[in-house]
Amino acid sequence: MSHGSSPASWTAVLVCLAGFTIGGIALIPEPHWVPFTIGVVLAVAAGPIGLIMSRMGLGVERAPGHGDRPHGVDEHRATTD
Repeated sequence: MSHGSSPASWTAVLVCLAGFTIGGIALIPEPHWVPFTIGVVLAVAAGPIGLIMSRMGLGVERAPGHGDRPHGVDEHRATTD
């Protein structure tokens, strides 16, 4: 199991980290709003970037059987009807 390590996930994490870093540095010692806004845009854009890259085939495939059953269903719990 790869735990989600893929080019799509690494790119999304690095873009988000860059956005937080740029946005954080822009607030020291007094706010500079243009670089802060650029950092916010990068941090927010990281999600769609990762999703697009994943759909392009650069993500990790789901494990077999993962997501087949609805949430809240425990197959190991005995039912008493």
